[in-house]
Amino acid sequence: MFERRQFNYETSSVALRELAEKGYQEDFNLLEGELMDHPHDFRIIYIYRYEGNSNPDDESTVYGIEKISTGDKGVLVAGNLSFSQNDLAKAIIHLEIEGRRSYLNN
Repeated sequence: MFERRQFNYETSSVALRELAEKGYQEDFNLLEGELMDHPHDFRIIYIYRYEGNSNPDDESTVYGIEKISTGDKGVLVAGNLSFSQNDLAKAIIHLEIEGRRSYLNN
């Protein structure tokens, strides 16, 4: 059965509440270093995007992430990553691409 994995949402609190109801409790914003150093240890399961009405800087994304080795589930809240060049942005974009590739191949 297909489960939708990407959503647009009204506020980040709505996305965080929905993910908490699905068992995503860990705050991966506190573990950014681990995500950046070992991105292959994680996979993105859900993506909730918010796009501002007129300003791209208002964009934010809430990711539902799972640590593959332990099954720990958590969230990462990020601003507009499309213009960011930091290591966290690169790791998250890589995980999004890998997730799409994996989805399309199944």
